Amino acid sequence: MTEQADFASADVLAGVPSDVSTGGGVDVAVVLERAAAGGRISAEEALVLYRDAPLHALGSAADTIRRRRYAGTEHIATYIIERNINYTNVCVTACKFCAFYAAPKDADKGWTRDLDDILRRCAETVELGGTQIMFQGGHHPDYGVEYYEKHFSAIKKEFPQLVIHSLGASEVEHMARISGVSVAEAITRIHAAGLDSFAGAGAELLPERPRRAIAPLKESGERWLEIMETAHELGVESTTTMLMGTGETNAERIEHLRMIRDVQDRTGGFRAFIPYTYQPENNHLKGRTQATVLEYLRMIAIARIFLDNVAHIQGSWLTTGKEVGQLSLHYGADDLGSIMLEENVVSSAGARHRSNRMEIIDLIRKAGRVPAQRATTYEHLVVHEDPAEDPVDDRVVSHLSSTALDRGTAHPELRLVDAR
Repeated sequence: MTEQADFASADVLAGVPSDVSTGGGVDVAVVLERAAAGGRISAEEALVLYRDAPLHALGSAADTIRRRRYAGTEHIATYIIERNINYTNVCVTACKFCAFYAAPKDADKGWTRDLDDILRRCAETVELGGTQIMFQGGHHPDYGVEYYEKHFSAIKKEFPQLVIHSLGASEVEHMARISGVSVAEAITRIHAAGLDSFAGAGAELLPERPRRAIAPLKESGERWLEIMETAHELGVESTTTMLMGTGETNAERIEHLRMIRDVQDRTGGFRAFIPYTYQPENNHLKGRTQATVLEYLRMIAIARIFLDNVAHIQGSWLTTGKEVGQLSLHYGADDLGSIMLEENVVSSAGARHRSNRMEIIDLIRKAGRVPAQRATTYEHLVVHEDPAEDPVDDRVVSHLSSTALDRGTAHPELRLVDAR
């Protein structure tokens, strides 16, 4: 064991009683020491750690692993400037946790953005220093592969500098079915049209029981992963996510991670893991179950420990709050997500945390890290070493809902974003 690992292990195990173990015979102290030293842990061990390990020791192990992985740049934490352009809210899947969708026959609530509107929003993104577009919306019954080809090629023609990091396996499954083509053909065509990588949308919970409970009309978790594996084989990388707090068990959360890790062992195509918490407003679940802050921080830590083959762990301050996002940087996260210039889906369900570029930089710096704006593939574009040279553009504000129209239910206090 290296000197660094010896030091890390001593730090990690501080405060862990020597006799902490579970009925399954798993010794928490031993597993934490092995993980902090760089060893792989099993799903069974991950469940024990997630459930029973002291919070400080769990976070210390995760942070040790992060520092080792990013030795030389471990003092840096990243963020990105992007825009989530929600092109339609019309959707046939009717997920029970979603407050954004409108049924196809609901003419009063359903809407679709035209291409000119989408391009105006891209232009504003570039003007404000954004580098990435997330193009996400409902599973519209009329939108096949051709729709996405048209829009991605138009965006790339006008704004070749923008990375299109969008969609997920669920949208691919839907568009392929609408167009009557294979998933592989759908991926190949939209990639050729301009899609750079998949955003991992639609993962929700991958194990069968919780997935069927909250998204019964979507493909299975196994199918979601199969489509992502196909994308990776075709050269299209992705991120992957987890929606916490809809009634799943601890064991099902760990199974979600195991399913991801198994695919990653084969493909290496998942760039980052991003857990976020269910928001309870305006949806069918009505907040009957939710994930606590401590559950979320434990998930960030266990993800960094267990997903030894996934490079990046992102803290999601939008659904948990900025202070919790800041804390996640001490529990294994190396990225604080995005200054997302526009977002409507999670906002519709009650996520009201807002921020701006200056505040995110300040949050990272006060967490003891050096902030850096990153690219989609995590290269550092600007490292904010000197606070005196920090950006001061107060227009770079995150998570404004642009669907707060007269009849909207998201945030009527917010105005439609003027992208002209």
